[in-house]
Amino acid sequence: MGHALATEGGFCTGNARVIDHQRLSSSGYVFSASLPPYLASATIKAIDIVEEKPELLVKLRQNIAMLTKGLSDIKGLEIVSDPVSPIIFLALKQSTGSSKGDLQVLEDIADHVLKEDGVFIVTSKRSTLDKCKLPVGIRLFVSAAHSESDLVKASESLKRATASLLPAHD
Repeated sequence: MGHALATEGGFCTGNARVIDHQRLSSSGYVFSASLPPYLASATIKAIDIVEEKPELLVKLRQNIAMLTKGLSDIKGLEIVSDPVSPIIFLALKQSTGSSKGDLQVLEDIADHVLKEDGVFIVTSKRSTLDKCKLPVGIRLFVSAAHSESDLVKASESLKRATASLLPAHD
């Protein structure tokens, strides 16, 4: 819910024993205070907006499909996220051989699209303490507020950046 509603939180489903275990042993519950009232209010408002304006979800799905299509043929990168997620995750098709090297390539691409086209994208960094070793990548967020030109600009900028920078890292 933190990403979906631009606030904080989540939920757990299952039998009472599993839920109690998850809730009572989660680090968010053990090491932090309860959700601040302003974030609870923001979450409620976000749910109200989605209920009052279902067309926003239709627009969001259209934007996700449009950006996914625009990013799907970028040489050297592949989409590794769920096709219906508003968070689109791109990873290198061919690793440099190390996470550090991969991250440098991706940060160069992110810097290039920001400097050349004013498109802000972020790389996902991984902790050395992560138990699950996921690849580094580029993360893009799609919203219903993005225009078609915003999405085209982002995908075209990434295409140009990868075309010019990926061969340099070979």
